[in-house]
Amino acid sequence: MFESSVKVLKEGLMEKRSDGLLQLWKKKRCFLTEEGLLLHPPKQHDQQQHQNHHQITASEPGKIKELLFSNMKTVDCVERKGKYVYFTVVMAEGKEIDFRCPQEEGWNAEITLQMVQYKNRQAILAVKSTRQKQQHLIVAHGHNIIRNSLA
Repeated sequence: MFESSVKVLKEGLMEKRSDGLLQLWKKKRCFLTEEGLLLHPPKQHDQQQHQNHHQITASEPGKIKELLFSNMKTVDCVERKGKYVYFTVVMAEGKEIDFRCPQEEGWNAEITLQMVQYKNRQAILAVKSTRQKQQHLIVAHGHNIIRNSLA
């Protein structure tokens, strides 16, 4: 679940292919954040236009589909046909979600860039955490050596 107020890096309309038998293209109001991609149903995007363009709020969180970078594996299958760019967001559990947008919008590049930046931030935090644990172990081991030598 996302926070009640989220900083939006990019906002606009994209089309998502439905999971149903007909696999129709459905318009979604999309918000790219540092944590992932938020998809609003078309009804909600009219209400959202009245709000600040740099922040969104969770007025109806149940209707918002959230694709978190932490659950995203890759952005794949980029293809340009006519005026559209078609691409697939592959989730960690293997689910594939198809999108299309006008070529000039560049959603696929923006999503990829933000996902890479997110993964880099997570890797840096993991390295820092590991180093802190190692330093803590070294200090604790040093204290044990001193205690043992004084005993």
